[in-house]
Amino acid sequence: MIEIFILSLIQGVTEFLPISSSSHLIIFSDILNFKDQSLSIDVSLHIGSFAAVLTYFHKDIRGLIKNKFLFFKIFISSLPIMIIGYYLVDSGLINKVRNLETIAWMTIIFGLLLYFSDKFKLTNQINDNFNYKSAIFIGIFQILALIPGVSRSGIAITAARFLNFKRVDSAKISFLISIPILGAVSIFGLKNLIFLEDDYLLKLNIISIILSFVFSYITIKFFLLYISKFNLNLFVFYRVILGAVLIYLAYL
Repeated sequence: MIEIFILSLIQGVTEFLPISSSSHLIIFSDILNFKDQSLSIDVSLHIGSFAAVLTYFHKDIRGLIKNKFLFFKIFISSLPIMIIGYYLVDSGLINKVRNLETIAWMTIIFGLLLYFSDKFKLTNQINDNFNYKSAIFIGIFQILALIPGVSRSGIAITAARFLNFKRVDSAKISFLISIPILGAVSIFGLKNLIFLEDDYLLKLNIISIILSFVFSYITIKFFLLYISKFNLNLFVFYRVILGAVLIYLAYL
């Protein structure tokens, strides 16, 4: 049960911060030799994060229902990573980049990219400047998040900052784009949970969803508060230090 708590904490905190949730789950599971990080648990963790986004941004989501143009922009922006991601998973190619060396270098490289993007102007807002061109630009950038260590939220925020979106607006774009992506994963996961015959495994999955929801909601709230007052340097420093440690471990 302690493994589920730790995995939920990692997922909830890292899913929405620009530091890569997949790499942290892989790293901690390998280091601590977790036995409970099955595919179903991994999917359940994402279901919890999906529920947290829906809950926290319920007003924005209601706005999406009324604002069909914004809805289509969000959907278009999420399409590239879902299409390419499905192909990579279905073909098995995704497993070829799931290694410590890749995670280490991507953690540093895209941390530095985040740093440079955060030097751009803070002028654009999601309500006024998020057009189809910016949606496609951010969507294409998000494909890179399929590489462990890049970070989906991190690359989306990076792309938005390159387009001069304010930090909070960049994060909101990242969160809203995650809805179709996490929604697709959640539908897949819920379908499997319904037909799950192992009561113990079902219990673990339900606990994973609840804990991931709690940690994800708290992270979203405080991350938005943080970047409304400070820049993204803290996350850049963390990524560079973590990447350096991982490079040392990978090539030791």
